[in-house]
Amino acid sequence: MKLSLLTAYLESIAPPAYQEDYDNSGLIVGHPDMEVNQALISLDCTEAVVDEAIATGCQVIVSHHPIVFKGLKRFNGKTYVERVVQKAIKNDIAIYAIHTNLDSVMTGVNARICETLGIANFRILAPKQGLLKKLVTYVPTEQAEQVRKALFHAGGGSIGDYSECSFNAEGTGTFKAGENSDPYVGEPGIRHHEPEVRIETVYPANIESKIIMALVLAHPYEEVAYDLYNLTNQHQQVGSGMIGELEAPMDEADFLAEVKHKMHAEVIRHTAFTGKQVRKVAVCGGSGGFLLKQAIAAGADVFITADYKYHEFFDAEGKIVIADIGHFESEQFTQQLLYEFIQNKFVNFAIRLTKVNTNPVKYFI
Repeated sequence: MKLSLLTAYLESIAPPAYQEDYDNSGLIVGHPDMEVNQALISLDCTEAVVDEAIATGCQVIVSHHPIVFKGLKRFNGKTYVERVVQKAIKNDIAIYAIHTNLDSVMTGVNARICETLGIANFRILAPKQGLLKKLVTYVPTEQAEQVRKALFHAGGGSIGDYSECSFNAEGTGTFKAGENSDPYVGEPGIRHHEPEVRIETVYPANIESKIIMALVLAHPYEEVAYDLYNLTNQHQQVGSGMIGELEAPMDEADFLAEVKHKMHAEVIRHTAFTGKQVRKVAVCGGSGGFLLKQAIAAGADVFITADYKYHEFFDAEGKIVIADIGHFESEQFTQQLLYEFIQNKFVNFAIRLTKVNTNPVKYFI
């Protein structure tokens, strides 16, 4: 199949618009029209992973971390990044990364951590702003329902667990058609008064073209009147980290022992215990230190993440237990998550999980 079918599906799960500004998710090497019949899934794209793709006949590597974060000025093989890109191009292997956009969605990296640890009722810890917009349009009363249905089908009107959300108000619209027009109602050169419904609905900004296309195709008027508004509302289904509750309270030491076991962590670096039972847990795969204030404000007893520096541990101030389990350890199950996504969608497409341990951190115990 075409590589574009695979990438389009992954981007329907985790839209590129949801990635952080510093990120480089998407198709890094390869052409959307190239034919692929087998994919290799990995957390990182290293030289060893590219070698594995060559040996196993995989035409595309789907990794969580992008191999390229910044612009490359030279391709002379001096760095591992240059060597990976060179080798992939030379062997016609595509590289696709799905990073912070997958971190940010409800079914992504942090959800898998919660599921692994038995954390229930989890939700986004820090919802993102600036991802929602509002459409306002005016439709003849008789056609209002067909336009609403088209907007909802295109992805509009979803707010949290609710769908087909809209506000509707009846009124009268006026217009005078020009001599060269072909009005749906009224006569050219004469002001027309038409009973109309004002329809308002919210939609994710990244599907705006799809929403407008649906509106224009469903609307009976030759010239469709509509307004678009930027919203500062938080998108409750998209953001950083997650927080949820344990099914039953646990002792702090017992909980960390369970985390160590379930997350296959060699060691957990943590702050002093608070002496409280663990009920609420916040998580963030990868480097999540920026979410500590939100975790404390949300009432979390433990915050599980990675990449904490020495002085940052002091920020717990006895209010919460910070548990640094390691970057690779916190995100390792992302590989299985991607495997399941692709397998469920493309049943006749071959998928392999890498056998390469790409964790650059080793432990001397």
